[in-house]
Amino acid sequence: MVKAELRWGVERRLEFIEFRLFWEGHVNRGDLMEAFGVSVNQASTDLNRYIGMAPGNMVYDKSARTYIRGTQFEPLFLKPAASRYLSQLRSVADGILDRADAWIGRLPEFDTTPTPARGVDARTLRTVVAAIRRAEAIEVKYQSLSQPEPRWRWITPHAIGFDGFRWHTRAFCEIDQAFKDFVLSRIIETRGTRPRTSDPTADADWHEHVVLEIGPHPELSETQQKVIALDYGMRSGKAKLTVRRAFLYYTLKRLGLDTDPGARRPQDQQIVLLNRGAVIPLRAEWSSAS
Repeated sequence: MVKAELRWGVERRLEFIEFRLFWEGHVNRGDLMEAFGVSVNQASTDLNRYIGMAPGNMVYDKSARTYIRGTQFEPLFLKPAASRYLSQLRSVADGILDRADAWIGRLPEFDTTPTPARGVDARTLRTVVAAIRRAEAIEVKYQSLSQPEPRWRWITPHAIGFDGFRWHTRAFCEIDQAFKDFVLSRIIETRGTRPRTSDPTADADWHEHVVLEIGPHPELSETQQKVIALDYGMRSGKAKLTVRRAFLYYTLKRLGLDTDPGARRPQDQQIVLLNRGAVIPLRAEWSSAS
């Protein structure tokens, strides 16, 4: 049986087997039964199926009573990525994922720096997502930083974005007659919908992309620059980040690239924007969310 012919549930369990083999070096029937609630027979069938498809990937250790990663291991169902493993750790730390639901069998000791919770109401999010799907405008009661009191306004959302700290909806504002970012936690209430009259394809800042070229701070020592290059996956002393123009302000601010690199010590401002002359004028054309 080839991979393309497998049912989704079966493929998911085989991917789990591979995940455990790669990251922990072993897997057994009990792991499958606990993770997916399948029977002993089904777990055995899955393990045998995996051996049939990738015979060199695992062997049975009789003394340990478990399958262990084979010396010829080559992933068949997943592309091992540190980001996937670490994202599970972060999801557990943030309370998004229960420990029992993580694919990691034995979680290492870990923690993350706390992030203030953003109070996005589930019903508000549901309304915004529905408006995007149905191509509708919605009336929202929104608390803007520029206004002392919340104000009712019609917006036409067409996308959702995350700036590293907050979730926004990208929408056309009928008051300002412009596409803007609206922080979801600042939407206090919603009422009424109607067909949209704006065209999402006209949101140039959302559809256009900007390439940021970053490199180690030139005033760092050669050794320090090599370390920073490793941290950011740089090649030949630089890395490229492609961002939507609508996210440019947030990206520069989060990376500390929104100020003159000389304003901070090189050890604090470890990276610089190599194509600053081309990027900063774009940032100056607009600022953060309402």
